[in-house]
Amino acid sequence: RREGSERGKREREEEKRGKCSKGRQSTLTQFIITQRATSKPAKMVRISVLNDALRNMVNAERKGKRQVLIRPSSKVVVKFLQVMLKNGYINEFVLVDDHRAGKIVVSLNGRLNKCGVISPRYDFSHHQVESWVGRLLPSRLFGKIVVTTANGIMDHEEARRKKVGGKILGFFY
Repeated sequence: RREGSERGKREREEEKRGKCSKGRQSTLTQFIITQRATSKPAKMVRISVLNDALRNMVNAERKGKRQVLIRPSSKVVVKFLQVMLKNGYINEFVLVDDHRAGKIVVSLNGRLNKCGVISPRYDFSHHQVESWVGRLLPSRLFGKIVVTTANGIMDHEEARRKKVGGKILGFFY
């Protein structure tokens, strides 16, 4: 009697693992195996275009490159680059229209040490600018925080002068 109950227990465990009592695979397991074999591999999705662009720039700068290709392009990336250009951290950038997502060729000048995105985009008021500068930048006089406001994308000093708040996009120094 014990042998029968142990054999039944063994068969139930094998079914859970996907094998029938005679060593064959169950139909559910066969279906899953064929689905894995015939389906396309999962594609990676791009989470943050701005983060990818800034990371490419920092990596190229660390390798000593003079130019870097950023793709895809977006309005936020272009505005961020305009702020960097205005403060002298890059030489120039050129938008390349490829009838798709677009590309940007950035000319580097060797001044960029680090730049990054702040995610999630935290809210801030013009009173809180000093505390964010202390948290993100190595020195109060060195580097910029890029913010998006109702008046557009600008650096933290311009936002303080205009006395506007908004959300923090990222930083560079």
